[in-house]
Amino acid sequence: MAVTTQSSGAARRRFAAALSAAAAVLLLGLVGALAQATDGAKSTKGTKGTDIALGRGSVTGLPVPRFVSLKADRINVRSGPSRDQDVQWVYTRAGMPVEITAEFENWRRIRDWQGAEGWVYHSLLSGKRTAVVVPTLKTDLVPLYARPDVKSAVVARLQAGVLGKLDSCTGTWCEFSGKGFDGWIMQVRLWGAYPNEKIE
Repeated sequence: MAVTTQSSGAARRRFAAALSAAAAVLLLGLVGALAQATDGAKSTKGTKGTDIALGRGSVTGLPVPRFVSLKADRINVRSGPSRDQDVQWVYTRAGMPVEITAEFENWRRIRDWQGAEGWVYHSLLSGKRTAVVVPTLKTDLVPLYARPDVKSAVVARLQAGVLGKLDSCTGTWCEFSGKGFDGWIMQVRLWGAYPNEKIE
């Protein structure tokens, strides 16, 4: 009987040791798999959509979302990333800023300053940075200053939707120019540059 008890105790100890070893191996395996997955996420791109975890496009590897502008005066916006998809509307103003929110092959899902979204062919977009004026209230006029300083002279007052070129941004101010105006505007009053974004 003593032998049986001793054998059972030894068996229990061997089982506990084996269980501990198995748990350690499993834990090391999980840590390794996690590390591999993390490394893979840094370099591997999917075939559809965007790499949301890193904010990178699955096709270009560029940041998503990001601002670009319309290259042509007439651009069809489709319901999906294919010429077979219905045209939802047509843009008729070259230079308008849009935000790329997803990538799929040669197509980009874009959003405009009024929140409308759809798909356009990548070659119809330009990397040139533009912006539109967005006042706090639609009826407000936004001051354009001679320098990036509210104490400097006001050279113009711009209404909502005025389109211009972003020459540079400091993170709080943007040098903004267009037909008949050129000066500095507070960055928060523009749609086409992210808060704190610097553009040279």
